[in-house]
Amino acid sequence: MKLSLIDGLIVLAYLLITVIIGLALKKKAQQSKDSYLLGGKSLPWYMLGLSNASGMFDISGTVWLVTILVVYGIKSIWLPWLWPVFNQIFLMIFLSMWLRRSNVTTGAEWIGTRFGFNSGARKSHIIVVIFALIMGLGYLTYGFIGLGKFVEIFIPWEYLSAYVPFDIPAEYVPHFYGIAFTLFAIFYSLMGGMMSIVWADVVQYFIMAVSSIVIAIIAMNALIDNPLLVPDGWMSPFFGWELNMDWSSIIPEINQKIRDDGFGLFSVLFMMMVFKGVLVSLAGPAPTYDMQKILSAKSEREAALMSGSVSVILMPIRYLMIAGFGVLGLLFYEQLDLMVPGRGLDFEQILPSAINQFVPVGFLGLLLAGLLAAFMSTFAGTLNAAQAYLVNDIYLKYINPEAENVKIQSVNIVAGLGMVVFSIILGFFAKDVNDVLQWIVGGLYGSYVAANVLKWYWWRFNGNGFFWGMVGGLIPALTFRFIFDGILDTYTFPLMLLISVIACLIGTYSAPPVDEEILKKFYKNVRPWGFWKPIHEKVVAEEPSFKKNSNFKRDMANVAVGIVWQTALVVFPVYLVLMEFTPMLISLSIALVTSFILKKNWYDRLPAT
Repeated sequence: MKLSLIDGLIVLAYLLITVIIGLALKKKAQQSKDSYLLGGKSLPWYMLGLSNASGMFDISGTVWLVTILVVYGIKSIWLPWLWPVFNQIFLMIFLSMWLRRSNVTTGAEWIGTRFGFNSGARKSHIIVVIFALIMGLGYLTYGFIGLGKFVEIFIPWEYLSAYVPFDIPAEYVPHFYGIAFTLFAIFYSLMGGMMSIVWADVVQYFIMAVSSIVIAIIAMNALIDNPLLVPDGWMSPFFGWELNMDWSSIIPEINQKIRDDGFGLFSVLFMMMVFKGVLVSLAGPAPTYDMQKILSAKSEREAALMSGSVSVILMPIRYLMIAGFGVLGLLFYEQLDLMVPGRGLDFEQILPSAINQFVPVGFLGLLLAGLLAAFMSTFAGTLNAAQAYLVNDIYLKYINPEAENVKIQSVNIVAGLGMVVFSIILGFFAKDVNDVLQWIVGGLYGSYVAANVLKWYWWRFNGNGFFWGMVGGLIPALTFRFIFDGILDTYTFPLMLLISVIACLIGTYSAPPVDEEILKKFYKNVRPWGFWKPIHEKVVAEEPSFKKNSNFKRDMANVAVGIVWQTALVVFPVYLVLMEFTPMLISLSIALVTSFILKKNWYDRLPAT
């Protein structure tokens, strides 16, 4: 165990800061429901952007990104499109503004502004709450497992077991550590709500920024004195029909990892990621902490700026760290301890093992504090979003609409604790980080697509269609893993989408359209583009001065430029750490040119307030 006294004290100091933040902001959070769940809609966009970026700088995701960089090289920059990571560009260009104009507390509450309050809308409201809670449980489980696997390498169980009055099987040691550190995230999240989450995230981001720069410098210094042995194609982002990356003469075990991942047919995977990713992005944010940050912004302009800032704040800093640890993992692979008792060879141990081997005393404590903070940021943000749905969309809507603030606070705490306990139970059934990740991005995000695309862009779509479309997506999402055992979730997405679209259409045409007054109010307020001609004509007949949103072509052009911009922000820090200066300068130039285009064609055209 390499954790020194000074490192341990740094970690404890950070944990103490989170407790102080929770206590300091408790009173402010209890002023109202909006104060607790949305920070009173008073936080500036740059703080929300820092917070959102911090929430995405999670341990489990970083473990996975370091692993895929080691295995797939520069081609790994495409794999986060499984989420898809470029959904932030769609939010930045137009969807954040559309969502913020609704002025609601949660995505489920938004349903009333689009579908009204008839039986179909009520069913839609319920299904969104169910989806949000399942998604929340998935994210909580994902973070929980990643944290436990991360911590066990720094605090080996053999050192701690003598002080624990019960036996824990080796396979469940990560779960024990996950529970222990989860308690801190629960505390400040439940005490201070969104306000404390944002402030804790800001502290975490600056810790991670310093840590990332240090790791990048350590890796670059190591690279000067040691050759980097990688297969042909590892240094290039380009690919053919198949991956064709052979590790046999370098690290043969990686070939089996590639087979297990199912990413060998890289072009097919890439096409599926783009197809699915564009649809997921057009659907808008899933009902998680990302949506809650958008709804917490002061205005539609600030919501767009917040979403736009995430890529700038997150990508360069995060990928300095990822590239740094990836390089160290490859240079000193033989020194890493990737064998885990009871589980065998585990490539997801590359990050924690590299930290244990190569980060100096003092910086180790800082990095551990930052990564623990990253876990707690994601966990707390997800927990806050889940609480919002349980309290705002179940308790206050159906059980006690007249509840006072004190009662709401009590229900918030009970709801949060219930979600945590359930996610911990689910964590005992998950194999590893990648297993949960693939289920979230391949299954749950896929189930969300059809109904949530149609709700924005087609006037005839109604609450009944939304409900059955979500059901038609959720059932495959929860069953396909068992029906198509061993097949990557992304590859079953077209079938899931087809089932969901059919369910949407049958549901829509088996019920009357949404009340015309509700549609006109929604159309005037949100001002979406898409298939809204009948409603537009009725609005113009009443208000001849009303102008429709004719920005579709400009928005799509900005999205295309934005995706190139975001990808360049990912690539250039990786090439910087690898000291491949020609491709680094090319990617940096692309980032600067696309920034100029976005400044002229997006930023300068944002609403004034």
